[in-house]
Amino acid sequence: MTESGIASPTRGVESYIRQVFAENAAITGDDLFADGMTLAMVIGRSPRMTNSIDLMEAFARTANAVRKEYGVRVRLPALPLDTSTTTVLAVFLEEFDRQGRGAA
Repeated sequence: MTESGIASPTRGVESYIRQVFAENAAITGDDLFADGMTLAMVIGRSPRMTNSIDLMEAFARTANAVRKEYGVRVRLPALPLDTSTTTVLAVFLEEFDRQGRGAA
């Protein structure tokens, strides 16, 4: 929420990204974004993923959903498999903000 009591647009995007990525990974959001969860762990726990290509496809599907819902094209940099999911979420949001300002 902002000081005016209006929900922050980024907060809504964060919830949306969490939900869509969790659906793409077939892991609950609470588990997916738990402390210490790395991308390698996501691949190991997801019934839909067997390798990093599957992970990249899940990111692409999530980014495509964000583009359709919010009109902002998000491109993630290459991230090592020991990156935490919370760090990935932060990078996703930073890129959303950066691209959103450029589109405005």
